[in-house]
Amino acid sequence: MWAEELGSDLYRLRNVPFFAYGLNFHDVVRATADSPDLKPEIREVIETSGHKTLRVIFPKTVERDKQVKLLSSLDEFKASFERADGTNVAIDIEPEGSYSDVYDLLQEWEDSGLLSFETCEAKAKGSFDDLLEAN
Repeated sequence: MWAEELGSDLYRLRNVPFFAYGLNFHDVVRATADSPDLKPEIREVIETSGHKTLRVIFPKTVERDKQVKLLSSLDEFKASFERADGTNVAIDIEPEGSYSDVYDLLQEWEDSGLLSFETCEAKAKGSFDDLLEAN
């Protein structure tokens, strides 16, 4: 993750978390390292930013141009996206954006087989991370 150091072990997240639960863009976290030679690890969220995160996985059959067209249509709801790779995408919804509209569209696209998605509020049975652990 990218973060802006604020001092006193505090950091502001500067990217959309791809593989973390309970973290969002611009949240302020406390992070410390277990030893001086290790990078700091997040210990707790100090201040939430109001941003919301959703994660998407596209099947390899959905071409990148189609992915970009779908994701770009979320702009009207104050949602932007960052790619982890060719199929994994994190969506950030600004505090003033419409989380429910983005969620509803993603649900519609999931029902159509265009993608799979999950919220990032709490790890849930059957979530992406849970499925990875089972393999």
